[in-house]
Amino acid sequence: MRILGIDPGSIFCGYGVIEVKGKSMEIVEYGTIELKKKTDDITLRMKEIYERISNVIQRTQPNSVSIETAFYAKNVKSLIKLTMARSAALLAVVNNGLTVSEYSAKEVKRSVTGKGSASKEQVSFMIRALLNIKENIDFFDTTDALAIAICHSNNCYNTIKNPKSWKQFIKENPDKMLKL
Repeated sequence: MRILGIDPGSIFCGYGVIEVKGKSMEIVEYGTIELKKKTDDITLRMKEIYERISNVIQRTQPNSVSIETAFYAKNVKSLIKLTMARSAALLAVVNNGLTVSEYSAKEVKRSVTGKGSASKEQVSFMIRALLNIKENIDFFDTTDALAIAICHSNNCYNTIKNPKSWKQFIKENPDKMLKL
């Protein structure tokens, strides 16, 4: 099963595709769509999200897609731009004949770290460990997208047992620890 995870944003839109085979997962592709902040025309940014997500779908051929749900924001303008970015990504998914599953940030964090209030650094660390990524991924949007894909995998295919703590994860997965 191949899963595309999307962390939408109007400036940075992360994506990650994983291949799930039984209880193992491996990366197919990941990245961040960097949209020009200086571009005032939000419609051009949404067009780029739509086109780039469509290209990722055509290139990687996922079976399912997962995306982070919108959350409440104090800044209404930011919420509107985030909603537009989600809509552009969702339209790309639907136009490519795929269905979407949505997960809250807390669900995603709990799924990969065991803690719904985990920091972005903790999520990034766990993603690197779970997927055996050696290089340091520069954008949290990318690791968040991979986390969303893993969350979907865990919910649908029960690929990994959710750790109850960092200590438990380290004990059960010594081969996944990064040597710094």
